[in-house]
Amino acid sequence: MATFSLSTLGKGSDSFKDFCCSPCLEHKVDQWAEVYCDNCLKFYCAKCINLHGQLFGKHVTYGRGDTSKWPVSKEVEDFIKKCDLHEDKRLEMFCNDHSQLCCTNCAFVNHR
Repeated sequence: MATFSLSTLGKGSDSFKDFCCSPCLEHKVDQWAEVYCDNCLKFYCAKCINLHGQLFGKHVTYGRGDTSKWPVSKEVEDFIKKCDLHEDKRLEMFCNDHSQLCCTNCAFVNHR
């Protein structure tokens, strides 16, 4: 699984923001996640992971050194599933002749 860094590019680009702390996001605070909890399925910043650890000391957590064990972010998943030709469409079909994923528009026009 790939890891992603905080983007320095402007809005509207095809870059991704790094993983954010789940509890902080609920309070509309944009804080980098330092740890992922495999039991809670949530991300935590350095401050929140201390509180989490006090309450759930036996949960399995992975730090930044183990980001290969973190799930893919929703933004990355959406980007990967987006058609290159029709940005409003998702890749939903596979063309055996071209060995290519395609959206419904591409399937009807180019991949009969």
